[in-house]
Amino acid sequence: MTRDDLLLTPTGVLFQKRRLPCTVGRGGIIHDKREGDGATPTGTHRITGLWFRPDRIPAHLLPRHARPITPRDLWCDAPNDPAYNQHVRAPFKASHEVLRRADPQYDLILTTDWNTPAEPHKGSAIFLHTWRRPGHPTAGCIAFSRADLLWIIARLTARSRVIVRG
Repeated sequence: MTRDDLLLTPTGVLFQKRRLPCTVGRGGIIHDKREGDGATPTGTHRITGLWFRPDRIPAHLLPRHARPITPRDLWCDAPNDPAYNQHVRAPFKASHEVLRRADPQYDLILTTDWNTPAEPHKGSAIFLHTWRRPGHPTAGCIAFSRADLLWIIARLTARSRVIVRG
């Protein structure tokens, strides 16, 4: 583990000598992740992308590589589809999550390399995103306040990883 890593602990995420409150999946922390179990998977996960709602988050607050979320941006969660656990665009017939949500949870998304390359039924869309409210669990992601997620994003490096221990 390095200073660039985000370590999930029972009391929050430890990153650059700071402990940030967060929430995890309603199914807790799990070693054997399955699609739909609501759990956050253990492991060391690389951060693979940054997405944002340009109508809600000013682009100048983010690194240049941040990708704007459009109404056509989706994430495939259909285990038997070839695009499972990948970004897809509407129209898309298989089961998926809409990235441009009415609520603010996906206003900022850090994607991870969980289940990449995708193995069917091992879980999809393990993101770091904005929480619904403090203490409210996710469907398997790790969620933070908007201010803390912006603080994290400003300090990430190419070496940063998310470490989840069981």
